[in-house]
Amino acid sequence: MFTKSILNKSFLILFSLLFSTFFSQHLAVKDTVLMGCSFQIKIVGKDSITAHTLAQEAAEEISRIEHLLSDWLPNTPISQINQNAGKQPIIVPKEVFDITQRAKNYAEITGGIFDITYASMDKIWRFDGSMTSLPSFEDIQKATRNIGYQHLILNAKDQSVFLEKEGMKISFGSIGKAYAADKAKEKMIEKGALSVLINASGDITTWGNKNSKSWRIGIHNPYQKHLPIKVLKLYNEAITTSGDYEKYVLFNDKRYSHIINPLTGYPSTGTISVTVVGENAEICNLLSTSLMILGAENGKKLIKKYPKYTAYLITDQGKIRHLKP
Repeated sequence: MFTKSILNKSFLILFSLLFSTFFSQHLAVKDTVLMGCSFQIKIVGKDSITAHTLAQEAAEEISRIEHLLSDWLPNTPISQINQNAGKQPIIVPKEVFDITQRAKNYAEITGGIFDITYASMDKIWRFDGSMTSLPSFEDIQKATRNIGYQHLILNAKDQSVFLEKEGMKISFGSIGKAYAADKAKEKMIEKGALSVLINASGDITTWGNKNSKSWRIGIHNPYQKHLPIKVLKLYNEAITTSGDYEKYVLFNDKRYSHIINPLTGYPSTGTISVTVVGENAEICNLLSTSLMILGAENGKKLIKKYPKYTAYLITDQGKIRHLKP
């Protein structure tokens, strides 16, 4: 029995793999920082060399995606799109076009609650410790004028992306790392990994096989940090959490979440944590981020559109709400 417990961001991860052929299976663990966040890669292979080789290849896959989707590395397709906002369309690789198209679809589905053009707010709300005062109403209003997925123009014929307004920006800071985790998992399965867990700072995707038990992951309770609200057994599923209790600013004893409502320019309120479980980490992240803003009542309609996903919300009153289709 290999058992390890780690408190990571929003999950108490109870990694427990029972190997029927313990000596013929090996676990490799690789910790790395990519896409501006911590990744932990766990790969079970038929032998030690295979497991460690696959873990390295998973990290390389995530790095590859970082160089496609980063908005702070200067020469990525996303940076080029942002640099040319209001000027000209940018032809991008198919993979970048496809995820941008999905992101625009998510914005349409959520009515703009999830919108990758929110990135123009990054200089208004800063959660890196550099904020000394709240942004003014005027500054927020000015920044929100550059938000709007309707001004994100996609041309499938030449695979180009164009931001109509100068000053607009897109960012995959939300679903990007979840997408990278999904892609790395897919590659590991193709390469013959026996079991996989990739944790992108709390956006987790898993896969196991008949020789091992499911990955056990406990959903963290911000009010009782060492007592998970639920322990889930995942085999080929993903789980993500969005929350305001770890990344926020505090002014006049009021906490302001890092999750910004693109429609208002102000942080989400009322919900401190949302955990979503389902097939795909990208969609889990979409839903957890959106439900943080929508809350339980308004979020019911959204979760019904994704029948293979379920959500657990914790309100700022400590109540736990379970949403499912």
